[in-house]
Amino acid sequence: MKERKILFTSESVSEGHPDKVCDQISDAILDACLKEDPKSHVACEVFATNNDIIIAGEITSKCKPDYKAIVKDVLKNIGYDREELGTDYHTVNVLVKVKEQSPDINQGVDKKSPEEQGAGDQGIMFGYATNETKGYMPLAISMAHKLVREATAQRKSGKFLHARPDMKSQVTIDYSDPKHIRVDTVLMSVQHDDGIDLEEFKRYIHQNIMQKVVKSFGLNSDFKYLINPTGRFVIGGPAGDTGLTGRKIIVDTYGGTAEHGGGAFSGKDPSKVDRSAAYMARYIAKNLVAAGVADRLQVQLAYAIGVAEPISIGIKTYHTAKYADDKILDIIYRLFDCRPGMIIKNFSLTKPSFKYQDLSNYGHLGRPDLDLPWEKLDKVEEIKKLLN
Repeated sequence: MKERKILFTSESVSEGHPDKVCDQISDAILDACLKEDPKSHVACEVFATNNDIIIAGEITSKCKPDYKAIVKDVLKNIGYDREELGTDYHTVNVLVKVKEQSPDINQGVDKKSPEEQGAGDQGIMFGYATNETKGYMPLAISMAHKLVREATAQRKSGKFLHARPDMKSQVTIDYSDPKHIRVDTVLMSVQHDDGIDLEEFKRYIHQNIMQKVVKSFGLNSDFKYLINPTGRFVIGGPAGDTGLTGRKIIVDTYGGTAEHGGGAFSGKDPSKVDRSAAYMARYIAKNLVAAGVADRLQVQLAYAIGVAEPISIGIKTYHTAKYADDKILDIIYRLFDCRPGMIIKNFSLTKPSFKYQDLSNYGHLGRPDLDLPWEKLDKVEEIKKLLN
């Protein structure tokens, strides 16, 4: 019997993907609200199809966002700037259906101090870290993000000719020999102009994007690859597929390596623990793995609406722990304040300088291009002292 490979796959999408268009608009609206009113409560959902953008949700803020201007700016920055793309910032139609947040929720969230502030909703959130990459992120999702980030950068610089904004990537890693991890397959689907030399287009992607990215991870260049498997990808973005905020939650986190509570991030102010507690769980997991507690570690946080303290804190170490679970949990309770108001305060999540739109593409976690508070390894030495 032929021995089966041990494979794992993750995917990513570019900023031109229709769901990511919506995430960016939602987070741009959140940024506008928090810049003028740090106490804004925002839950903003965006729907995109063809040249129509619908904005809905609940927003309570002193700010009155210029929704159409925000939409136009996001689309322009992505590159949806001409009629033939089906979505064009010059002529886009914007419909706004926004109401204020329920006062029943406000009474549990709006407290006088960060110590007392309750969670904006019930829910479970997960954070994860692994020492298989320098950034303590899973290899497959890190590589998938870098592929679409590199392709987009080359498109915007003019190097990657005939590429359009909508792109997807997928990376399969072969773990059959843990001491010699290999890239098994790389897949990219890249939107392109009509009437081009498709073979030349594919050659460029393989040689100047795929090979470049895989080489940057120090891995094998003889991987299998697929490019635009249907043969043609001219119609894309909101013209090719309807977009909606919050539909890329696995792309936004760990590529399927870790569990997910189901709550999306984009368009939500940090009083929503779907967002802030997921960042906190990542912070805890990363510092613990960096301190040598385990090679892989997942943290779960659970909350009740209007209650500050987590209902529970749980861990999973995948049989890689160097210490007992109760010892690891004791360190978490002693060093990490998981109350929503304190997470917001310690991470400065409502400061006008913080830009949530920067997070809406290429993952909210393990970002080497951004200086994020939940990616800092500032608890490692304290953890080591407690271990000793």
